Amino acid sequence: MFPPDFSRPPIALENAEALRRVLGDLFVVHDTTLDRPEAGYVRFRGHFLQDPADCFHELRRRFEQFGFTPLLRKDGDQTAVIAMPYVFNPPPSNWVINLVLFLATILTTLFIGTGFEATSVDQMWQLWRGWPFSLSILLILGAHELGHYFAARYHKVPVTLPYFIPVPTILGTMGAFIRLKAPVHNRRALLDVGVAGPLAGMVFAVPILLYGLYTSQIGPVITGGLQEGNSLLYIAFKFLVFGRYLPANGIDVHITSVAFAGWAGLLVTGLNLLPVGQLDGGHVAYVLFGDRAKQLFWPILIALGLLAVLTANTMWVIWIVLLYFLGRTHAQPLDDITTLDQRRWLIAVGTLILFFLVFVPIPLVAN
Repeated sequence: MFPPDFSRPPIALENAEALRRVLGDLFVVHDTTLDRPEAGYVRFRGHFLQDPADCFHELRRRFEQFGFTPLLRKDGDQTAVIAMPYVFNPPPSNWVINLVLFLATILTTLFIGTGFEATSVDQMWQLWRGWPFSLSILLILGAHELGHYFAARYHKVPVTLPYFIPVPTILGTMGAFIRLKAPVHNRRALLDVGVAGPLAGMVFAVPILLYGLYTSQIGPVITGGLQEGNSLLYIAFKFLVFGRYLPANGIDVHITSVAFAGWAGLLVTGLNLLPVGQLDGGHVAYVLFGDRAKQLFWPILIALGLLAVLTANTMWVIWIVLLYFLGRTHAQPLDDITTLDQRRWLIAVGTLILFFLVFVPIPLVAN
């Protein structure tokens, strides 16, 4: 979880004995190893007397009294409780930064939205005209990030407020993110935090997209413009509204700004559900497959590389670079032995299916 700290002194024997004592009614210790896996740590191997999902918080409370945090790992056919000489107590975040970025994102999304609504150069500077797009995209992105936020708070994981990223091009934003300031306690909590965002975002994206399509018109494809790409779900929604597959025979839907925001919501959800690294889909992959999820890294990058070549879309090149440097590690919970219950397993599988429904292989195409 942390790089080796060779300057850390070995663990004191009395600390190891104190930790072993507080394990008492929760865990039967078969053997104890000092300074394993690193200096200052201690590993206890044995078996739990209670379900670790039920007693982990009590175990953590006891360890923290001595300045340690417990890690639960499989060690062969035994269970290891590893005492890590660190207690997570992050300082409060500076909410002013979140507010400034959010206000800036309101301005940039208003600017993009005004481009849909303005009919003259003078109207381009009347930013208030862009409110339908701005409100729609911020509702979707805000719901996504607040889904993560409230799920993390529910599981008592310290977390920042959403950081919006204002960019005055295409969508007016590069999305938003939150930062977990400590690890989650087990895979169940990791799944809850990971899927709460995309599912909450979809709650808003779907009705916004459907309303936007119902208020849009179909007509000849406009030469020189940009055409939004199809996902399976977007195809289905266009068929539901217009009764035909689009685009076809030079005809496509001329989407309103609200429909564009809804489409962007599906796009962002699909990108976040890529099953790699610290993305939402990476969390889902880890809770389902454990360390084997790391084997998805290169196949995903190769698939995106093929998309970049076949579609000549530079967006995938950017994503490959980002994932290469930032997508190699997964968020490993403190308790990595508690498995998903059946309900959460079904939610995890359903979320992977959602990825295939909303993923857009060719996001934007120049006509």
